[in-house]
Amino acid sequence: QVQLVESGGGTVQAGGSLRLTCAASGRAFSNYRTGWFRQAPGKEREFVAVVTRSGRSTNYADSVKGRFTISRDNAKNTVSLQMDSLKPEDTAVYSCAASSRWGLPGARADEYDYWGQGTQVTVSS
Repeated sequence: QVQLVESGGGTVQAGGSLRLTCAASGRAFSNYRTGWFRQAPGKEREFVAVVTRSGRSTNYADSVKGRFTISRDNAKNTVSLQMDSLKPEDTAVYSCAASSRWGLPGARADEYDYWGQGTQVTVSS
């Protein structure tokens, strides 16, 4: 079992930045590929970004590429999502998820075994 807890959400104006953190406990976190997904009201959950077990490789949704950066610190059992140049359309509940699968692209939600509760991000125009 892996427990995931997100933090860092909040309200920010368009063009601003937020940093989300996913803290893991339980089994060795470095054994899991970790991703971020988001879900806006009335919309389906969508992939945002993923980082491999080592942290050496990443993949991003086209909508956030160049604005968001995912990273991990296996010594601290954390994965972070730095979000810059935020837009109102980034408003959603952001959740982190851990997958025992290897490699990329890692964009399918059904590949993930454990999920956090989510944190709200609101971007005002």
